[in-house]
Amino acid sequence: MKAISRTSAACLVAAVTLFGREAGSAEPRLAPVPVECATQGVDGAPAIGFPNLTRAMTQRQKIVALAIGSSVVGRSRPGGDYYGLVERFLETTFKGLDVVLVQRGVSGELARDGADRIRLETARFTPDVVFWQVGTADAMAGIDPAETREIVRSTIRWLKEHEIDVVLIGLHYTPSLRDDGPYQAMRRAISDVARAEGVLRIRRYEVGETLDRLSRSPSETAPFTDYGSLGDTCMAEHLARSLATGLFARRVRGDLDKPQPRAK
Repeated sequence: MKAISRTSAACLVAAVTLFGREAGSAEPRLAPVPVECATQGVDGAPAIGFPNLTRAMTQRQKIVALAIGSSVVGRSRPGGDYYGLVERFLETTFKGLDVVLVQRGVSGELARDGADRIRLETARFTPDVVFWQVGTADAMAGIDPAETREIVRSTIRWLKEHEIDVVLIGLHYTPSLRDDGPYQAMRRAISDVARAEGVLRIRRYEVGETLDRLSRSPSETAPFTDYGSLGDTCMAEHLARSLATGLFARRVRGDLDKPQPRAK
C-alpha cells in the first residue's frame, strides 16, 4: 500500500493543486494523468453533460452528489476513499465550492433495485448528480442485458426530467470473465445506453483490464504497486477530471451566466 501513497495519491494531489491554480484562467491545465491510470477512462462528452451541476454551482456554490449502486463505497486507503478524492478534487479546483457526497451503495444491488432506490434517495437528498455503479451484479445474476438496458434508460430519463445529471460507472473487470458472453453483453448494454442517452460513462472495466496487464509485468520503477487498490484511485481520477473539465467548459461558454430556476 505504500506505493499507492507515493505514486497514485501523490499524482492526484499534484493534479488537484495545478488545476486549482488554473481554474480562473482561460483554459484549465491539468497535471499528467498517473501513468498507471493513462488508459482512456471515460466515454462521452463531459463539456456538454452537466447542466444541473453548473446551475447548482452558480446559484448555491454547492453541489450534492448521490452515489448509488453496487460496490460504490470506496475502501479506506492513503489519500482517502474513492469519492473522498473526487470531493477534494472539485473543491480545490473551484474555490469556494461545497461538494456534498451522499454514499448509498449496496453490495450486489441489481439495476431494478437501484432504480427504485434512486427515486427514494432523490426525494430525501435532492441531488444535482447521481453516480450510478450498474451492471456487474446484473451480469453475475444472469439478468437479461436488454432488461437492464431498459431499466437504466428509463431511470436516466426520469433523472433528466427531474433536472438531475447522471454518470454511469461501468462493470468491474474480472480476468476470468473476459470471454464470458453474457458478461460482455451486459458491458455492451451499459455502454450502448450511455451513448444513446448522452451521459458520461466511466470505463471501469477497461481501466481494470489495463491495470491487470500492468500487474503481470510491473516496471522496475514501481515494482510494489498494489494494482488492485490502484483501480479505485484511477476511477476517482477519471471521474473528478471529467466533472471538473465539463464544469469549466460550460463556465467558459457562458452557460453559467444565465441560470434557470430549478423545478420543484
